[in-house]
Amino acid sequence: MIIILEEANYCKKSYYSKSFEELEKFINNVNPKNYLLVATIYSFEKNLTCNELIEMKNIFSNSNIRIKAFLTNSRESLVSAKFLHINAFFSWKEPIIPENKEQSNREMNDFTHIGMVRSGDKISSNGNLIVIGDVNPGAQISARKNIYVWGKLCGVAIAGFSGDDNCEIASLYLNPLQLRINKTVAIGPKEKPVNHYPEIALLELGRIVIKPLIVNF
Repeated sequence: MIIILEEANYCKKSYYSKSFEELEKFINNVNPKNYLLVATIYSFEKNLTCNELIEMKNIFSNSNIRIKAFLTNSRESLVSAKFLHINAFFSWKEPIIPENKEQSNREMNDFTHIGMVRSGDKISSNGNLIVIGDVNPGAQISARKNIYVWGKLCGVAIAGFSGDDNCEIASLYLNPLQLRINKTVAIGPKEKPVNHYPEIALLELGRIVIKPLIVNF
């Protein structure tokens, strides 16, 4: 989640949290004088249940922080948030916010997943994502930068989700249900690949195109 905290309409601080434990630790330390703050929350990595959203609300309310808006690309999270009377909106795109050098280095780490990504699984990276294994239909992988699958890519892959068009998705066997680079979406072909070489998907003239992956040594 990305949290933007404001005081009197002035951007006080932004923060990226991977877990509720990190979020609670940050919130407990960010407002020691208990000022009234408002928070805009962007959640794009997972479906949040009602219980998780209740926990999130409690973390903020215990530190005198009001949730101004909750934006997500998960319809399940959106429905749960509206049920809990959270001011929620559907959005595809995370905000691009200024970061200091220390924060940027921490948040843009690459991530390598070893093993199969099964149907229903979701894996995300704040830098490049490398998957050593197959990505099955029904699975979703995403990255702020590039995606490289050392195996079969048969699920959904989202690269450049923070607003970067200059990203790519590569796989040894590229047969996805859906590809997305930034805001551009392409549905995978109905036919299975007949070629026996790696392929790469990238943006050209506003469209996702697939080409043979040529590695120069």
